[in-house]
Amino acid sequence: MPPRPRFDRRAPVRELPNINDRIAYPNLRVVDADGSQLGVISREAALDVARERELDLVLVSEKADPPVCRIMDYGKYKFEQEKKAKEAKKKSHQTEVKEVKMRYKIDSHDYQVRIGQAVRFLKAGDKVKCTVIFRGREIQHTALAEVLLLRMAKDLEENAEIQQHPKREGRNMIMFLSPRKQAVGKAPAAAKASAAQAAD
Repeated sequence: MPPRPRFDRRAPVRELPNINDRIAYPNLRVVDADGSQLGVISREAALDVARERELDLVLVSEKADPPVCRIMDYGKYKFEQEKKAKEAKKKSHQTEVKEVKMRYKIDSHDYQVRIGQAVRFLKAGDKVKCTVIFRGREIQHTALAEVLLLRMAKDLEENAEIQQHPKREGRNMIMFLSPRKQAVGKAPAAAKASAAQAAD
């Protein structure tokens, strides 16, 4: 009985970076580690130069004629690219929907608290879902809830614009607000201004 074929668990070549011996082109345009041009040389000569410098030969432009390679420390290059990608991911803000809940009979202090929450969310670049909750027979007063939500939209108009007007949804009435572009990211500046006024 013939032996069963062994499965190669290694990653296929196409998933691996085109560096050093994995570069198959006979002639290459090579850029040295300092950015200087070494011209068009054979693959073997390029590999020799990279080994002399104790660096890697990395394919950077496969579609060029001839393909372009650069001599560099690939491990360091890969680390820096991953670091940049992580930093970019941190800086990119994923918009979320934050909710502010209240009753239509809300008192003035609690209303101002909800306004403060909404401002904070909007300045962070998030959308705000404003929800008025009805209990029992309160469902008869949807008109008052709509007035409250429109008042909130008016009080937040410096930071927000209405994305969805007040709408009944089950035993709630909801409204969606989205941040105005000029308002996003102003929270730290506003805090500094308040601090300066307090100091005066």
